[in-house]
Amino acid sequence: MRLRLASYNIQKAVGVDFRRDPERILDVVNALDADIVALQEVDKRLGARPSALCRNLIGTETDFQIAPLAENDVSLGWHGNAVLVRRGLEITEVERVDLPGLEPRGAVRVEVTFEQSAINVVGAHLGLVRFHRRLQLQTIRDHLGEAAGRTVVMGDFNEWSMDRGMEPLEPDFQIISPGNSFHAARPVAGLDRFALGQDVELRDAGVEQGQLASRASDHLPIWSDVGISAAETAN
Repeated sequence: MRLRLASYNIQKAVGVDFRRDPERILDVVNALDADIVALQEVDKRLGARPSALCRNLIGTETDFQIAPLAENDVSLGWHGNAVLVRRGLEITEVERVDLPGLEPRGAVRVEVTFEQSAINVVGAHLGLVRFHRRLQLQTIRDHLGEAAGRTVVMGDFNEWSMDRGMEPLEPDFQIISPGNSFHAARPVAGLDRFALGQDVELRDAGVEQGQLASRASDHLPIWSDVGISAAETAN
């Protein structure tokens, strides 16, 4: 079975036109036709961290279920990271991972099962300093252990270089930068990426560059079509 994965930093639903428009964000998400979507900056950073997206709106205007990652009733995720999973796929496990660094950061892991197989998706929004990003990636890699093979790490990696900064994942993951995703008004950098474990096969990948996506956030969403290797499926 082919799955479409997507990652999108929604900047709290504030677009390049400085309008906060959650419905516009969901229109972009729906247009991706993805099975699993990792969102970043979905919750506000202060107080109880209320979500920029309405749970009820997701329930009525999309075909997604929300991975149960939040620690309260007003957030959608954890440290701004949320994961949407298409209805019909089963969420079998969720986990929060604390990440090191000067600023509070975290990653989330969601295991999704389909057709007697499973895939782990890790959503992350890494720090602004490369030294801390490397520590954060190493923490994610160590945390995954033997599950790394059937895992996809995706999100806003905040890494401007195409050949540096991803070293903690490189021995066990294929790093995919589908194209420039930032800034949405004039994309010049591929900050948003996928890292595919050894049992995950890349079929296709790209950046959504439609007119709506170019206004809805300061990042463009990225997507990839993947499959689990025959050996992993057989297990």
